[in-house]
Order: sequence, then C-alpha cells, then structure tokens
Amino acid sequence: MNVFVSIPQNTEVNRSFFPEWIRDYLAERCDVKYSPLDRQIVPEEMVQYAADADVIITGWGHPTITKEMIAKTNVHLVVHTGGSVGSLIDPDIYDIGVRVISGNDLYADSVAEGTLAFMMAMLRQIPDYVDNIRNGGWNFQENCTEGLYNQRIGIIGFGAISKRVVQLLRPFNVNIKIYSGYPIDEQFLHDNNAKQVTLDELFSTCRIVSLHSSMNEKNRGLIGKEHFERMENGAIFINTARGAVVREEEMIEELKKQRIRAVLDVFCQEPLPVNSPLRRLPNVYCIPHKAGPTYDRRAFVTKCLIDDIVRFENKDDLSLEIKKEYSKRMTVGG
Repeated sequence: MNVFVSIPQNTEVNRSFFPEWIRDYLAERCDVKYSPLDRQIVPEEMVQYAADADVIITGWGHPTITKEMIAKTNVHLVVHTGGSVGSLIDPDIYDIGVRVISGNDLYADSVAEGTLAFMMAMLRQIPDYVDNIRNGGWNFQENCTEGLYNQRIGIIGFGAISKRVVQLLRPFNVNIKIYSGYPIDEQFLHDNNAKQVTLDELFSTCRIVSLHSSMNEKNRGLIGKEHFERMENGAIFINTARGAVVREEEMIEELKKQRIRAVLDVFCQEPLPVNSPLRRLPNVYCIPHKAGPTYDRRAFVTKCLIDDIVRFENKDDLSLEIKKEYSKRMTVGG
C-alpha cells in the first residue's frame, strides 16, 4: 500500500502527529512518501506527489480535494488527521469510489473533556481565584461558587462531540436538554436523562448552554440576541464549536450587561483582535481555540488512522470512516 503524507515538514503539527515512533509504525505497514515541502501543498503539487499513491494523509489547511484531482492519481482512500472533512473534500469524490476516514470521532473525546473542564472552571470560578491569589488576595467567602451535580444543561447540536459530552456528564446526575435539527434516538435520550427540545426552551430553562453545532451555511448565525436574552441571571454559555455559529456582536452586547457568563474557545476572527471587548469582560473566559485535540492525543489519532489504512488494504470494515451524507453536514472552514 503506497501512502503519501502531504503534511508540511519541519512544523510542530507534523512533529506532533508524526513523532518518530509513528513514522516507524507507518513504515512497517506501508510504503511511505512524505511531502518534501515546509509549507502547505497546493493542488498541482498534490497531484504530482500523490500520482502513484493508494492513500493520501492530510492535515489542517490542506487544499480541497476534488474529483478532478483524484482522477489524476491512484488514490482510493483519503485520510485526514484533522476532524471535520467539510472543507477538505468535494463530496463528488465519493462518486468515483474514494473512501474517507478522519480523526473526527477520536477528537470528540478531547473536545468533550475540554467542555467539562470549561464548565467546572466557570462554575467554581477557578481562574478568578487564581488571579486573586496572584494579586495578594485570599477571597474564599465572597462570590459563592456552584457545582456540576444536578445542573440543568443544554446541548446544541448532536454529533460525535455532543454525544461524548452527554456520556461524560452521566455521573453528575444532570438534567440534559438537546437541540438538534435531526431526530435523536429515543433510547439514547432515555438512557441519559435527556430530552430533545427547541432552542427557545433550551435557552430559557438551562443553567449551562454548550454549543457543539457544525459550522455550515445552515447554522451560520444560528444563535443570537433572542436566545441570550432568554438565559437566566448567572447562566453560562460555552462555545467550542465555531465562532460564526453565533452572531458575535449580539452576544457581546448581552455579555456587556454582565448578567450571564461565557467560556469562549472559538471566535469569528482568530486570533481574537487585541481590541475585542471579549478580552476585557470579567464574566468571560477566552480560550485560544484549545478545546482539543490535546498534544498527547495527536499521535494516538494518527496510529488509529494507520490501523484503518491496514483494514482498508485487507478489505475489512473501517472504524473511522466518514460517509458522504455525514461529510456534507460537517463544519466548513476553520
């Protein structure tokens, strides 16, 4: 099995996804050729370098792979070390028999873990107490904190990340409400003390609202003023999805009232502009798009993808496959 790895050389991304032991692991199973470039590959170069490859392994920022590009190569399997393939592939490549796998489901663990960390950090006001101590204080009586047990939690979106968040929340005996544009399995709802509701009900009744919708034209600007105004005083909004799912200026205006709180991992413009009011609001924790994957998780993702390449060669079922219809619902951009 001939494999071409298109990820730029001599970058931290390359080193984290392809440490020496992963390179050895791949070389023991496939004939491998790495991109000689120290920058992102362009379409013409991809066609050139992947001409004889059965498999291409891609990373963040890779140019969109089209049916026309694939037709000039021998590629039958596209492997993405990232999560969403919404920007990576033109869905037409499925029509010529190409299959696609990605780390999407594996990243769900990291993002879900980050989401719970953000919930607890805000509920317990951990960053505030750390700042207080660093500045010479010892504030342990003012500003009573909250716990996660028995909270009312709203989840927006119902992909791999949302499902994992719900599963991680089970030990905390929370009440969960989920908004999704698609029907949710009744057994899943029953097993997880969850209910599928409208956006209005979710924002009106939940203490914590966590956004996990994919970013596409359908969801652009999905959340705005009319939703934030429904949140109860002291409620928490968390966004680990994409900034553009939210009408950011409307969110900022509501946060300026300091009636609700937010943990924001993603923004409409990244890096977040230095003059953004979000940087200065005391009721907002801004994170520089770090919900996941964690550094230690990246090599694990690559290993699992390599295992799927072997399954592909052996004509076995693929554990990380992204089907055409699912790919069309995934985040585009970013």
